[in-house]
Amino acid sequence: MSPFSKYLHQLRTSYGVRQVELAEWLGYEQSYISALEIGTKGPPTAEFVQRLVDVLSLTEEQQQELQKTIEASQRKLVIPTGVHEDVYWLMQDLRKHLNTLRPAEINIIREIIKLKDSPSPNLSLPVRQVRSRRKEEAKM
Repeated sequence: MSPFSKYLHQLRTSYGVRQVELAEWLGYEQSYISALEIGTKGPPTAEFVQRLVDVLSLTEEQQQELQKTIEASQRKLVIPTGVHEDVYWLMQDLRKHLNTLRPAEINIIREIIKLKDSPSPNLSLPVRQVRSRRKEEAKM
């Protein structure tokens, strides 16, 4: 199940709406709603999303979460031009092992990627400053 599929199901059930009712309100087939919820179709078109927002009168927070889950549910990845060759090899490795990665391995990979976003002030200091700090700390 994709993040979008899961969120659509949660939205629908939290509003107490059956798939057939939601399909009627949105102007789609019930089978399409079902396919979106189990993840065999999707992510949806912008038209579907707007209808969903309007029909369920989604809050701003719900709309943001909906967009976030749609982005996370994209199945195709385009590697930007100009990236290092190692990026291509990394993507090849991920494609090869995608179906066999365990949740713990996925979490490790995600944590490594998150390191890039976290500030590390000591890593940006020149080596001399780090060494002189260590000497000062040792004297104390």
